[in-house]
Amino acid sequence: MPWAVGIDEAGYGPNLGPLVQAAVALHLPDDDPAGWDTLRGVVRRCHEPDDGRLLIDDSKKVYTRGGFEALERGVWAAFAAARHTVHEFLWGESPVPDWGADLWAESWFDADQVLPVEVPAAELAEGFGRFREAAGGCGWDVRLVPAPWFNRVCDECGSKGAVLARGLVELAAGAFAALPADGRPVVSLCDKQGGRNFYAAMVQQAFPDGWVVAEKEGAAESRYRVDRLDRPVSVVFRPRADGDSVAVALASMVCKYLREVCMRQFNRFWQQHVPDLKPTAGYPGDAKRFYDAIRPAMAKLGLTEDQVWRKR
Repeated sequence: MPWAVGIDEAGYGPNLGPLVQAAVALHLPDDDPAGWDTLRGVVRRCHEPDDGRLLIDDSKKVYTRGGFEALERGVWAAFAAARHTVHEFLWGESPVPDWGADLWAESWFDADQVLPVEVPAAELAEGFGRFREAAGGCGWDVRLVPAPWFNRVCDECGSKGAVLARGLVELAAGAFAALPADGRPVVSLCDKQGGRNFYAAMVQQAFPDGWVVAEKEGAAESRYRVDRLDRPVSVVFRPRADGDSVAVALASMVCKYLREVCMRQFNRFWQQHVPDLKPTAGYPGDAKRFYDAIRPAMAKLGLTEDQVWRKR
């Protein structure tokens, strides 16, 4: 039974708020690395009727169908039943990483916010147990990139694509290192990064002790085998990968959920400083309206453009 690792992101396009990236690892049978058949008894997709199973799918579809509550039910039931604050959700008992220090320094960030936000925790406990049992083991990791960190990487590398690539490398490497030393194969599935088709250098960075072999590189799929490790490893990039895999769909939902939690904090903070300010999702167009409205308050608070506005 291989480990299926799904990696996805949310918030790459906005000018305001953080970029969120996540990796989810599930223990799945050899004949069902996608996981949809194995988990059919506890998981349903957006096109299926609401019959009490967890709604797990591409986060955009889940959010459109059931809003924030549907995201929270799926994410919380799958992973977070014992984590009761934003800090615990992000890091558990682990030390705060470098990117976390930047996030912690954000004026709007509230690490002590109690979770879940909308759904009573007691309603989620049963779903958590059923999913974990059906999945046969799972784990997850996240990266939240606030504006200051995002802008520094853009300045260093000249491209915001480098922000996405750096997070993907860290998540792929971290997910691999966190897996049990059981020798089981690992299949990592990632969404395509824009129009890119060539990922060998990125995969090599994630697995520096391995030897990366490109098996296929094209618009429909880019597939790599990593030899010379203690277990078979393959890394696959596909467009719309969140429809191909429960692990990627869950990673997508974790990202969207955390992005929404952060944007609620972001809007709440600025509404305290600017009367009658309408909230924003942070995307181009509306982000400019919001940013122009908060600039006087930024000046009073001593905040620079690079601390709030993502430049690319």
